[in-house]
Amino acid sequence: MYVAGMVIPVPADKLDAYRAWAENGARIFRKYGCLEIVESWEDFVPDGQHTDFRKAVAAQAGEKIVFTWQIWPDKQTLDAAEARMHEGGALDVAGEIPFDA
Repeated sequence: MYVAGMVIPVPADKLDAYRAWAENGARIFRKYGCLEIVESWEDFVPDGQHTDFRKAVAAQAGEKIVFTWQIWPDKQTLDAAEARMHEGGALDVAGEIPFDA
């Protein structure tokens, strides 16, 4: 099993746009072999003294943190899937990401 994770800052008022984007992405990733996807919207993310999720992504005031991860059978499957998704255009983003600030 291989876990690929991301921390993403999302403006609090763009939750619905993020969810739609994430649901579309989940359909694509599953089609290419992803076993499970978890999206965790911030509930309690305290500021750290030296580092924390907010500092890691340079979150701005009014942004919430999303911690998301995908579970793949192994890293080779993920790497091959990413190559196929890029070659076939499945990961092409038309325009701006809908939840950017």
